[in-house]
Amino acid sequence: MSYYSVLDVTPTTEKWIADYLEPANRLVAKHGGKYLARTATHEQIEGEKQNAGLRIIIEWPSKEAAENFMADPGYVPHLKERTAGSISHHYLIAAQDDLA
Repeated sequence: MSYYSVLDVTPTTEKWIADYLEPANRLVAKHGGKYLARTATHEQIEGEKQNAGLRIIIEWPSKEAAENFMADPGYVPHLKERTAGSISHHYLIAAQDDLA
């Protein structure tokens, strides 16, 4: 079953960004992920306002692929830098309809 990572990321410093992009891109692909959206062009149209600099959506072939990416030794130091240098929320969502 496919899974989706849905993130909102607001950098609090830009120090980590230049060193983050290449390894993140490479490792997302290594684990079978595909960026569907990675943009500062977004608009919240419902609910209490939650500001975010970036909205990111990644499609994964499985939950295990997403978890393996997050635990990849090549990614862990970059994840630590991103979380230290931003306000981030990451949701892992199953591609299923529980209300059907």
